[in-house]
Amino acid sequence: MEPQPALSGARVVLRTVLVIVAVVLSLYVIYLLRQPITWVLLATFLAVALSGPVRWLSRWMGRGAAIALVFLGLLALPLLLAAAVLPPVVSEADDLVRDLPRYANDAQDFIQRNERLRELESDYNVVARLEDEAQKLPNRIGDAAGILRDVGFGLVNSVFALFTILVLSAFILGSGPRWREAALSLTHGDRAERLRRVSDRMAQAVGGYVAGALCIAGIAGASTFIVLSILGVPFAPPLAVLAGLFSLIPLIGATIAAILIAVVTLFTNFPTATIVWVIWAVLYQQLENYVIQPQVQKRTVNVQPFVVLVAVLFGSTLLGVLGALVAIPVAASIQVAVREWWDWRNDSRPSPAADDGDADPPEGDGAGGEAEPPDGDGPEPAAGGPMPKPAPA
Repeated sequence: MEPQPALSGARVVLRTVLVIVAVVLSLYVIYLLRQPITWVLLATFLAVALSGPVRWLSRWMGRGAAIALVFLGLLALPLLLAAAVLPPVVSEADDLVRDLPRYANDAQDFIQRNERLRELESDYNVVARLEDEAQKLPNRIGDAAGILRDVGFGLVNSVFALFTILVLSAFILGSGPRWREAALSLTHGDRAERLRRVSDRMAQAVGGYVAGALCIAGIAGASTFIVLSILGVPFAPPLAVLAGLFSLIPLIGATIAAILIAVVTLFTNFPTATIVWVIWAVLYQQLENYVIQPQVQKRTVNVQPFVVLVAVLFGSTLLGVLGALVAIPVAASIQVAVREWWDWRNDSRPSPAADDGDADPPEGDGAGGEAEPPDGDGPEPAAGGPMPKPAPA
């Protein structure tokens, strides 16, 4: 009987080693599959965000037709943005190429008129060096072709990833409710109802956040377009789209867009346009932070500012800009789950009043629990009469 403890210890060691090996292999497989796993998570997030419009359209049409209509609108949105951005950009680029000789002549005349620049030219021979670099450009066509090839491969991969995410999200939208009900059928009673309520509240939080963020982005883009048009700043439509897209990034997106637009205003009616834009950007930031965003987000998600900051920091560290975009709805979903768990924990805990009510009642017949008088041989006293004397022994 002595070898049994040693055998039991060997089993424990073997089990521990196998568990560690299984965990390491699982983590390695997850690392290898990190890209498709990321696509699936993004598709799930997109499906949850689009579930609200699909559910609303399903009142008047079939769910498949509602999903198709929502995806058509989703695909039409970037086309509309491109139609607003590309024509002025192409026009201005064409004007720039056409006016380059004039800009070069103006620069040369300016250098000739400026004594200091003439001295720099004579000392460092800047124009000759620029001409030498220009002559070397044909030899660098191969490098440019390599860069364009890498950019093309990256663009193709991005389009493939986007198409895959859209297809996955369509499948999740179409079959997601059946999958959820199948999973909830494994549990019964109050637990299934609670899990259904948690999933509904998570979907509502994610969809509400996306709708609120798009609303804020639309307000930012429209106000930017109006102000830039009044100031006469070129590229007003593309800059308005830029402001709207950057406002989707929590905390810092609107500030970055304001700085980029301020740089553009430096070349248009400086310093008046720049000063007016900076004043407007500061005022709009205060209006958005204290009026627009609270009014929009309080109807959708209610996440504490500290949680927002931590979530954005974690998300941006893990996934960059994409992580910062999905950080707040993920934090809202986690907050919903934690609150539901806390409510369940408090409901399942027995109350002190219930414990006191379970105690045995005192013996007695009266409502107040008065005890019965002990049995005796003597007669009971009459109401208001004297106590009878005990019988002699």
